Amino acid sequence: MKIVVLDGYTLNPGDLSWDKIKEFGELKVHDRTDFNPIEVLRTIGNAEIVFTNKTPITKYVLSKAPNIKYIGVLATGYNVVDINTAKELGIPVTNVPVYSTKAVAQFTMALLLEMCHHVGNHNNAVQKGDWTKCKDFSFWNTPLIELSGKTMGIIGFGRIGQETAKVAQAFGLNILAYNRSTNLELESETCKYVALDELLQTSDIISLHCPLSESTQGMINQESLSKMKDGVMIINTSRGGLIVENDLKEALNSGKVGGAAVDVVSIEPIKADNPLLNAKNCIITPHIAWAPKESRSRLMQMAADNLAAYLKGTPVNVVNI
Repeated sequence: MKIVVLDGYTLNPGDLSWDKIKEFGELKVHDRTDFNPIEVLRTIGNAEIVFTNKTPITKYVLSKAPNIKYIGVLATGYNVVDINTAKELGIPVTNVPVYSTKAVAQFTMALLLEMCHHVGNHNNAVQKGDWTKCKDFSFWNTPLIELSGKTMGIIGFGRIGQETAKVAQAFGLNILAYNRSTNLELESETCKYVALDELLQTSDIISLHCPLSESTQGMINQESLSKMKDGVMIINTSRGGLIVENDLKEALNSGKVGGAAVDVVSIEPIKADNPLLNAKNCIITPHIAWAPKESRSRLMQMAADNLAAYLKGTPVNVVNI
């Protein structure tokens, strides 16, 4: 059985092993594949098992690659695969859920703490001699913010949203959660579900943890931003398309939004003309919340487990049933 990985570098730049997947057949790992459908087809060749992270497997590709029997997405999001066409062709598509829950929650708080304390900025100031020249024992060149007693609104209260809430509560934050469905057992004195408008209007911090869909595309826009508190802080570790980036830029530059920290943008890698690159008080990181070695190792193991389950005739994590 021939197995191909279309874009394995981000999952495994060399610090992990593909051996768990290699056990199931003849494995060919490509660091990257050009997104051109012809190149995708060339890379797939006559493989029966195809793994992809961000390389699109379109209807055209599926129609021209009759040997494909199984597609494994090396991520939680699976919009890179035309799952409906795959279903019509009898090809199961699996994803890897929950592997990075704790890592993303941790990174969310790292972004928030950086907005509150600007640790990197102050370290740079010390390294260039500002403290040495200082007349006082202490100085700061940006406002510093204490989190305790403030309110964090979490949009999307699934596993990652819930884990983020747990960590945030340890810092003394009160949680407002908005989600399509509710689990009232999760409510407490410091955590409750609210309508979206209430969350937008009363949160000091808003963190996005929802999937990208027709209903969430561009949900942070001029209208929703206008409902928020002056000086609100916004964090996005979910999907870049949730934010209308030019609207956020304008809100940052006007001071309506006090700060933003995003690990994702609408087009990745980020384009040189992305509006957020010219926004005040905006931290941008290169989609790394998911990427600690521990979480990537879990992803690798779960991808192998997904394939093993399929080969046994008991597939799991199938997204196009």
